[in-house]
Amino acid sequence: MLELGHVSKAHGLAGDAVVSLITDRTGERMASGAVLHLGPSADRAQPFTVVTAKPYQDKWLVRFAGVDGREAADQLRGSKLFAAPLSSEELLDDDVIFVHELIGKRVVDQHGTDHGEVLSVVDNPAADLLELANDRLVPLSFYVSNDDEIIVVDVPVGLLDDGAVSERDPDISDAHDTDASDA
Repeated sequence: MLELGHVSKAHGLAGDAVVSLITDRTGERMASGAVLHLGPSADRAQPFTVVTAKPYQDKWLVRFAGVDGREAADQLRGSKLFAAPLSSEELLDDDVIFVHELIGKRVVDQHGTDHGEVLSVVDNPAADLLELANDRLVPLSFYVSNDDEIIVVDVPVGLLDDGAVSERDPDISDAHDTDASDA
């Protein structure tokens, strides 16, 4: 089973749920009749059938069969969404990277510096973020490649530099204060 996203919250009174997806195959996954599995993990997920789904802001509004009313939809809050691969080709496509494949790998920048292990991938509207063990976040837009053990990123100066902004430059602070008093 592949992780597709999670249920964010209930929406309205009829039983719709706001769903955040981490897949680029939204058309197939949100089609009427698609079966998604909801649960805390893939091995304990319950099947739910999509009745209707439509884009909503940067998420989806989804009505699942058997989820009638706001209370029922609200009980799905926080549930992860899983589904079987659409085809064996989806699993073998070299251009496809699955979130679960990134967890546990080490992030190394373009200079060869190891920045630690990926704990999770955080859903973010601009770009998903690699959450590292040292509480740093690295946008996936800087992803270059990966292998069995590492993820290579090409990051701008300052994003992962230790101590790059450790304290304020007093000359800059004084110049700013002078400008403010002249106004």
